[in-house]
Amino acid sequence: MPTATEEHTHTFQAEVRQLLDIVIHSLYTDKEIFVRELVSNASDALEKMRLKQLTEKDIHEAERELGIEISTDEEAKTLTISDAGIGMTKEELVENLGTIAHSGTKAFLEKMKEGGDNADVIGQFGVGFYSAFMAADKVEVATHSWENGTGGHTWSSDGATGYSIDENADAKRGCSIVVHLKEGMEEFATEARIKQILEKYSNFVSFPIKLNGEHINKVEALWLKNKKDITEEQYQEFYKFAAHAFDDPRYTMHFSTDAPLAINALLFTPTENTEQFGMGQMEPGVALYCRKVLIDAKPDKLLPEWLRFLKGVIDSEDLPLNISRESMQDSALVQKLNGLITKRYLKFLEKEAKNEPEKYEDFYKKFSRFLKEGVATSYEHQAQLAGLLRFESSLEEAGKLTNFAQYIDRAKDEQEEIYYLVGMSRDAIEAGPYLEAFKARGLEVCFFTEPVDQYVMEALPEFNGKKLVSADRAEIDLDEVAAEGKELSKKDSKKLIAFLEEELSGRVDKVEISGRLVDSPVAALTPKEAPNAQMRAMMQSMGQDMPASKATLEINPRHEVMHGLHKLIESDKDTASLVAQQLTDNALLAAGLLDNTHQMAARMNELIGKLVK
Repeated sequence: MPTATEEHTHTFQAEVRQLLDIVIHSLYTDKEIFVRELVSNASDALEKMRLKQLTEKDIHEAERELGIEISTDEEAKTLTISDAGIGMTKEELVENLGTIAHSGTKAFLEKMKEGGDNADVIGQFGVGFYSAFMAADKVEVATHSWENGTGGHTWSSDGATGYSIDENADAKRGCSIVVHLKEGMEEFATEARIKQILEKYSNFVSFPIKLNGEHINKVEALWLKNKKDITEEQYQEFYKFAAHAFDDPRYTMHFSTDAPLAINALLFTPTENTEQFGMGQMEPGVALYCRKVLIDAKPDKLLPEWLRFLKGVIDSEDLPLNISRESMQDSALVQKLNGLITKRYLKFLEKEAKNEPEKYEDFYKKFSRFLKEGVATSYEHQAQLAGLLRFESSLEEAGKLTNFAQYIDRAKDEQEEIYYLVGMSRDAIEAGPYLEAFKARGLEVCFFTEPVDQYVMEALPEFNGKKLVSADRAEIDLDEVAAEGKELSKKDSKKLIAFLEEELSGRVDKVEISGRLVDSPVAALTPKEAPNAQMRAMMQSMGQDMPASKATLEINPRHEVMHGLHKLIESDKDTASLVAQQLTDNALLAAGLLDNTHQMAARMNELIGKLVK
């Protein structure tokens, strides 16, 4: 640093000393942030200089190229960051670095007194320069304004006693900041450490950054370019760089918008879902930038957790540059970004599903778990997500997927419900007693066969005004339909019901004549307020106690088993009792409501014993 020819020493105002104390001791938890702050300030100064070049003719060192030069000196324990930007006059040095007039210090401190989060408010007041004192015991700023005739100066401070401003005839246009590192901060004088920080935070700065002569930021900020100017190969290369991925992206969504927020986003959907391979839950993969400067590489709240599979970049000029660089969850702007980007991505998926349904179904098979998680946890996006669900149904051949919109198109005009069943597999659902009533009436039933589906369907009450109803519920009222077989008389049916209610007391809530059964003799129907089989299974797997609930047992008065049981009541009541219990076991087992199967096996053996005598 050149020798001063004229010295002007100043004492920090009380507010500035208070600010420095906050920055040095409590503002940032990660010391490396100061490098990002200084590079960000340099980029801003260069951007302002670029505008001056368009409007002004008399520019100091007009031929100087716009860029950032960074050098490390391990022996001297210094880090130097220089830019060819707009620079500062002596008066601007005092205003911007020494007093509260323009630095925003006073407003920052007032906000702090109101109880604001340190990290949340830092970016609103432009005080990031002072973060250098987290690592430095002395900072020198050599600068010359873009205006000719203003002269060069050096601002110097230890961050405690005050600062001095000296004349510097050798200062070049822009700013050259020398950070004299304090004891314990020597890592920031090593080239490898600074390169790591630059590649992490400043890879997409518009101007070239050179570290000890090496060009660092070679990756282009594709999200700011026009889509027409980007090749598929460039997208793939950027995805692999940003996501540290080896596959190609399945989907690429690139868009820009000015309202209600200024957003440039480039989001990638991977080809593979690594969570399917048992590799643990993915971390957030969409980085947040502000004017190409990294805010957070893995922000938790930028997108909903169920979109954690997405990779890419979101850049918003509306964010304060330093917004919550360590904690953003309380930011209203970030919450707004969350909603806007999520809706935009879901609309993108809707379009893809319509234009290329086979490609979307392939995506769905890999990533459906995330969409279902969203249905169960994000009410504000539930309607969009429900439209993206795919499933098999009773009217489609095995393996063919459909959706709720198509179901409604096929439904009868007067049908106000969407019926569904959750089971272990399509075969298991079709073998159960609940589907036959709907097939006999030409009613379609949706099949959901993943363990998580029960949570999803419990959380989703309707779709496009049609109520979603589980087909195994007791309260469903179906129209009468002609059925084969002679029906028991009312008298005989009443007698059979009385016998069953007596024998099954404590096991079922009630016994009723069924209007739904066609091929099955009995069915256990779950009460509306009770968890069904899949929910009970999940509760059991989590070690939760099962709520006490009794099913309604419906009997088919046309079925030959019911006719035989009625006759058996008179001829062999003991055997009739065994049959009644066994039929109930079968029904409860099919409904997933039979907790004790040992008694069922013993009863079956007893029945077989009677038959073979």
